[in-house]
Amino acid sequence: MATKVFEKRSIMPGTAQQLWDFHAQPNAFSKLTPPPIFVRVHENKLKSLTEGTVRFTMWLGPIPLRWVAQHEAGPSAMSFKDRQVSGPMARWEHEHIFRDVPEGVELVDHVTLEHKPGLAGLFTRLMFDGLPLQIFFFYRHLRTRWGLKR
Repeated sequence: MATKVFEKRSIMPGTAQQLWDFHAQPNAFSKLTPPPIFVRVHENKLKSLTEGTVRFTMWLGPIPLRWVAQHEAGPSAMSFKDRQVSGPMARWEHEHIFRDVPEGVELVDHVTLEHKPGLAGLFTRLMFDGLPLQIFFFYRHLRTRWGLKR
């Protein structure tokens, strides 16, 4: 399986702490999910952004994708990682990195992913790679910017 890396960077208004607080809101996941995708959280055992698990279904139209994500500490004090424990991908690790910069705060979404072989992998290549992945994170950064301005 080939490992791929995707990264989206944006400068936002505010501070790293404000970005952290935005992501820690109970409804942040729903706010950051672009239509027509719908997310239903079945079990949220997060103790913090850096500890715990979330079990959810991501609906892509009529197609349900069941995930279990483990939240862990990221590479810096103002970062966290969600790692797929089970789900549609062979591997999905998403680092959320927040860094104060002179213009505000830099948001970095760093995703390391691998697709499963066969039909399942074909489906995830269509939905979680290339242009769809770029659109997904463009939307997330736009919604984050709006959230920080409020």
